[in-house]
Amino acid sequence: MNPRSLIPLALAGALLALNLAPVTAAGPEKVSMILNWVAGGDHAPYYYAQKMGWYKDAGIDLTLEQGKGSALAAQKVGAGVDQFGLSDMGTVLQARGKGADDVAILNVYANFPEGFYWLKSSGIKSLKDLVGKKIGNPPGDAGRVIWPALAKANHIDPNSITWVNIEPAAKLTALKTGAVDAVTEFFNLHHVYAKELGTNMGYLAWKDDGVNPYGNSVIVNGDYLRAHRDTVAAFTKVTQRAFGFCSRTPDPCIAALVEANSGLSAPNELQNWHEVAELMSDPVSQTVALGWMDPKRMAASYQLVKDYMGIDTPFAPTAAYTNDFLSKTIKAPVVKDEQ
Repeated sequence: MNPRSLIPLALAGALLALNLAPVTAAGPEKVSMILNWVAGGDHAPYYYAQKMGWYKDAGIDLTLEQGKGSALAAQKVGAGVDQFGLSDMGTVLQARGKGADDVAILNVYANFPEGFYWLKSSGIKSLKDLVGKKIGNPPGDAGRVIWPALAKANHIDPNSITWVNIEPAAKLTALKTGAVDAVTEFFNLHHVYAKELGTNMGYLAWKDDGVNPYGNSVIVNGDYLRAHRDTVAAFTKVTQRAFGFCSRTPDPCIAALVEANSGLSAPNELQNWHEVAELMSDPVSQTVALGWMDPKRMAASYQLVKDYMGIDTPFAPTAAYTNDFLSKTIKAPVVKDEQ
């Protein structure tokens, strides 16, 4: 007996109608990306690619979520609350050691952004001149934790400085009033300090004095990566393309950022972006691929985090990142180092 004869007539008719109906393509896959902080110049490529429809053209319906620090981004992506995120790589490595299933797919800050700022009128000229001084820094900040590595690299007793708890927004005021002798700050705010302090600004980049782990990186949830490899490949391709475009043509990218986020100033965010471009650019990103993560450099970053921040459950550094989705046709431009 033909099994179809057992199907009720009405159901058979419905199935026939369904089979004859035109087949429509599935819509874009909905995904979310949590930023490391509130939107700023360093996030312009995501907003530009979104405005231009690049993500949707690649089959991705992307929601960008404002962040509250790298730790939150690593936690939410690691738990699968958000599929993608942006987080400092040291924080990602530490989070992975605590069980967060994070995998980096594109590095943004090839250069570690941390630096010291001081007033030249104080007489400070180098790292060793900070011995015996008061340094302003938020409690729990990664820079404070990694400081012993920088001190060791420069033969300085890590206990020879005094940390003063200061919220980020109060750093400049504390420095200008003499409440502290120096502060730590990321280089993408260099233009703010230069404007406020002028020729009296003293600055030292940690990367130039022996500590240069990988910084902000785009991450994906590991389970999502394994189940949606094609989507992750498409997301990475679009994001890398956007960073490549914005690194050479920043104005429309900043315009897209400001259009999507009220309260931002295009001139300020453009200055921020120029500093981000410097942080993105190193010999590997210039010659291999923009966003590429070097195995030896990642292993060194892992060791630094393990020694100074702590990794609860050790793992192979190669488990925390992949270069599989990056195109070697897109490279970071060589930019003038103003640091």
